[in-house]
Amino acid sequence: MIVAEIYTQTDGKIFGFSIDGHSNTAPRGYDIYCAGVSTVAQAAFMCIDEHLKRDFQCDFASGKLSLILDDPPDELTEAVFQTMLIGIREIEKLAPQAVKLIIKKKFPA
Repeated sequence: MIVAEIYTQTDGKIFGFSIDGHSNTAPRGYDIYCAGVSTVAQAAFMCIDEHLKRDFQCDFASGKLSLILDDPPDELTEAVFQTMLIGIREIEKLAPQAVKLIIKKKFPA
């Protein structure tokens, strides 16, 4: 199962995320749910990095991607993260057996 954790401040603004796991609904390279979640998360990652040029901590490996902002979220990072959240939420609706979305309210470390 793919577990997508979205980290929010107490005011609800997103400051990071962690995506981990595989949906295992099709052979590697043919799994549309893995591809969908990966694409949405990687697009958010690249936008925060290359377009908005924000500083962050990250971790990535096969089946894992995480990003935590160094500074508080702003309107632009929030737009990117909310777009990612909408995409993952829609994929979870299509395949709840393959994707689990968790919203965690906490302070950035």
